[in-house]
Amino acid sequence: MQDMDFRVDNKVWVLVADGEKALFFENKGTRNTPDFRVVREMAQENPATRDQGTSRPGRLNDPGPGHKSAIEQTDWHRLAEERFAKDAAELLYRYATDKRYSQIVLCAAPRILGELRKELHPIVTDRVIGEVPKTLTNHPVDQIERILSAG
Repeated sequence: MQDMDFRVDNKVWVLVADGEKALFFENKGTRNTPDFRVVREMAQENPATRDQGTSRPGRLNDPGPGHKSAIEQTDWHRLAEERFAKDAAELLYRYATDKRYSQIVLCAAPRILGELRKELHPIVTDRVIGEVPKTLTNHPVDQIERILSAG
C-alpha cells in the first residue's frame, strides 16, 4: 500500500463505509499499536436495482409513426447508497458538534467516498485528516488496524 500522509493516533476516529454499512471506530491504542473500538455501526439493506424496481422502464412516443424512446431505469441501488452517505455525513456532523472527535480518517469505496465528501459539513471536513479510497467494511478489525497503521 502507498504511504499515507496521516497517522491514526490515540483518540482519532475512523469511518469505514460502503453503500450499505458504516463502522465508526475510535483508536484507543497508539499509532504503532492501534486498538480500534466500535463507537457506532450503521447498516441498511440495499438490494440491486433489478430487485428494487417494480416494473420495466417506460417508453415515450416520439413524433412520427411508430417511433418510441426508452426512458432510463431509475438506479434505486445508487440512490440508496447516496442516501446512506448523506445519513453517515449527518451523523458525523452531530458527533462533531457534540465534540465526540477532533480528527477522523474516512475509508470508503471510491464512489461512496465521493458521495460522502459532497455531503460533509465544513465542521466535519476540517476534522478529516486522511482518506483511504478502499472498501474495508468486510475486513476484520485487526486487518483494518494493520492497513491504517502501515503508512
